[in-house]
Amino acid sequence: MSFTRYDSLKGRTVVVTGGATGIGAAFVRAFAANGARVGFLDIQKDAGTALADALAGETEKPVFVACDLSDVAAIGAALGAVRAALGPAAVLVNNAANDQRYDFASMTAAEFDRMMAVNFRHVFFAAQAIVPQMRELGHGSIVNMSSVSWMRGIPELEAYAAAKAAIVGFTNTLARAVGPARIRVNAIAPGMVLTERQRRLWFRDESQIEAGRALQCLPDLIAPEDIANLALFLAADDSRLITRQCISVNGGTL
Repeated sequence: MSFTRYDSLKGRTVVVTGGATGIGAAFVRAFAANGARVGFLDIQKDAGTALADALAGETEKPVFVACDLSDVAAIGAALGAVRAALGPAAVLVNNAANDQRYDFASMTAAEFDRMMAVNFRHVFFAAQAIVPQMRELGHGSIVNMSSVSWMRGIPELEAYAAAKAAIVGFTNTLARAVGPARIRVNAIAPGMVLTERQRRLWFRDESQIEAGRALQCLPDLIAPEDIANLALFLAADDSRLITRQCISVNGGTL
């Protein structure tokens, strides 16, 4: 297979949250391969540093900033560091998330607040910090990561699903607010993407994977790169009149 390269991304500053591993790392690799200047944030310092070092020989070395995205002040500082290194951001990919399972009956207020912080609150405040940079440029694209979890009603993900549904509402409202400045805001809702973490924590049994695959119309498993390919399109000029959308990459899951 061969995939599209987007010339309009060359030289543009792209910021990815949660970019050290999994789907986030696929975003970092994809944007760097398309000639973008990539900055990414993640709490996983060793993995983030290793990814930036690994890409240094292939593309312009991405700028990695270690950041706890549940800390709003730290988000602002980290995004400021990326701007100082790479210039104002034309693209923001709000990817960071944690799909920790909880028993609904026993979930505490502290656990709920933590899930909102790691899955939704940083999306709001990262966008708040980046939108002025996009206004300065006169254009921009924000891609927020949602999930099929809120559409399908997956057990033990009540708090996570609530956050991912909130991201779609935020996407729709922000798109209306910043559209006049030619800033586009869209969301991606992935289906079953089997990252290393997903296999380690939630899909240890091949029968679980096959059950998920059976719900798809298409037989192939969804790879992180499939999600990254959509993010590239939504960030590039090719999608210049696409905004306020939530697009699902799910293989046609029922």
